[in-house]
Amino acid sequence: MTDKPKKKIWSRRDFLMQSGGGMAGLALASLMNDDKAFAQNAALGGDECGAVFPGAFEPKPPHFKPRAKSVISLFMSGGPSQVDTFDYKPALTKYAGVPLEDLIGEKFAVRQGMPGPLMPSPFEFKQHGESGMWVSEIFPHLAKQVDDIAFIKSLYGRSNDHIQSTYEMQTGQIRVGFPSVGCWVTYGLGSESSSLPGFVVMNDYRGGPLGGPADWGSGFMPASYQGTLFRSSGDPIVDLEAPENLTTDQQRARLEVLAKLNQMDMEKYPGNSELAARISSYELAYRMQGCAPEAIDIRSESDATKKLYGIDEGITDPFGKQCLMARRLVERGVRFVQLFMGGVGVQNTDTWDAHSNLVENHTLHAKESDKPIAGLIQDLKARGLLDDTLIVWHGEFGRMPISQRGIGRDHNPGTQTALMIGAGIQGGQEIGASDEWGYKAFDQPISAHDMHATILHLLGLDHEKLTYRYSGRDYRLSDISGKPIPQIIA
Repeated sequence: MTDKPKKKIWSRRDFLMQSGGGMAGLALASLMNDDKAFAQNAALGGDECGAVFPGAFEPKPPHFKPRAKSVISLFMSGGPSQVDTFDYKPALTKYAGVPLEDLIGEKFAVRQGMPGPLMPSPFEFKQHGESGMWVSEIFPHLAKQVDDIAFIKSLYGRSNDHIQSTYEMQTGQIRVGFPSVGCWVTYGLGSESSSLPGFVVMNDYRGGPLGGPADWGSGFMPASYQGTLFRSSGDPIVDLEAPENLTTDQQRARLEVLAKLNQMDMEKYPGNSELAARISSYELAYRMQGCAPEAIDIRSESDATKKLYGIDEGITDPFGKQCLMARRLVERGVRFVQLFMGGVGVQNTDTWDAHSNLVENHTLHAKESDKPIAGLIQDLKARGLLDDTLIVWHGEFGRMPISQRGIGRDHNPGTQTALMIGAGIQGGQEIGASDEWGYKAFDQPISAHDMHATILHLLGLDHEKLTYRYSGRDYRLSDISGKPIPQIIA
C-alpha cells in the first residue's frame, strides 16, 4: 500500500502570489530591482569602517553641478515670532493698541481666542553688520553673523495647526503620509558615507516635535529612506558597541546568514518595504560600529570649539552639543541632518509656542539656541565647510502681530522669517517682505514648495525631475508647484 501524497496547505498570501498576484509580484520585483530600492549585498568586509553596500543609499549623480553637499536643518518647533526676532516692524509701535481689523478691513480667525490689538515687540531691534540687517536683542550672537545670512521674510503656510504646519514644512503637505525633505534628498542622491546614515534626526531633550516620527518618515517611499533618530541625551545611539563575547568574524558570519534568510524572504514577498528597511538597518548598524563612535564623540574637540558652541555652559549645552554633532556628521558625509529645537513636554515654554508669555518664552529659547547656531556658522566657515553646507532655520509658522491674553501671540501661517546660510548664498540680504504689520506675506510670497525646490536645487537636484511613482502618479516634494528662490540660487 503506497502512502498518499500529503495535501499542500495554502495560505491566502501563497494563493495570491501563485495566481494573479504572482505576476504582479514579478513585475514589482523587477521595478524595485531597476530602482535599486531593495538591492542588497550580503558580502561583508571592506575598509576600516565597513563595506560599501549598494541599494537605497548608493551614491547617485545629481542632475547638475551642486553648490551644497549636505544640509543642516534647524527647525524651531512651536513657531517663533517673526516680528520679535528678525522682521522689524516700526508700525507696531506707531499703531499700538489699534485693532488690526480696523487697519486691514477684514476679519480674521484667531485660533486660541482672546484677541487683542496690535502689540509692539517688547524687544529692542538694532541694525548689524555691513548690510545693516535688523535683529532683535535676543539674538546677540547671530547678530554678528548677519552678513553671512539670507533673511527670507515672506515664507507662508496653509494651516495654523502645529501638526499640519509642521508636516507642510517637513514634507510639503499638510496631511500625514508623505516623505520628508531628508528622505527626498537621500532618495535623490544616496549617501556619501557607507558607514553612517544618509539622514540623521535629533530631537530636543524635552521631547520630539508635534507630529512625531512622521516629520522625518518616508511616507509612501521604502522605509529605508526614513531618518535615523539619534537620542537627545546620553549615548546618541543605543547598543552601538558589539557584544564583548562576540568576535568580528562571528558577528560577520551571523550577519551573512541573516542576510541570506532575509533575501529568501524578500524574493518570496518582494513588496515588504519594512523588511528591506530592517535588513538595511542591520547592515548599517554593523558598519556604524566602526565609524559612528568616533563621529558622535565630541570629547575630542578642543576647548575653544566647545566654547564656541556654548557646551558646558548650562542653558546652551544641550543644543550646542547637537549643533557640534551636526557639524561632525556632515563633515563625515551625512547628507541631511535635522535638528528639532523645542519639544513637546509639560510646560508652555517647552517650545516656541508663545501664547501666554512671549517675553519669557522667546528669551529662553533664543538664549538656548543663539550661541550654538552662531558657533555652527563660524565653525563651518573656519573649516571651509560652509561653502558646500546649507543651513536652514525656520519654524512651522510665524505669529500674529496682535496680542493674545495681553502678553502673548497666536499662530500665524500668513508669514514667517526663515534663514538660509552657506552653499554660496549671498548673505546680508532680505528676500521678500511681509506687510506693514507683519501679518501676511506681501512682497514675493514664498511657499514651502518654493523653499523645498530651492534646497533641492542647491544640492544639484531639479525638483521637477525628482519624482517617485506611487499609486499611479509621479509625486514630487514640490507637488505641482514650487520654484527655486531666484535670489538664493543666483
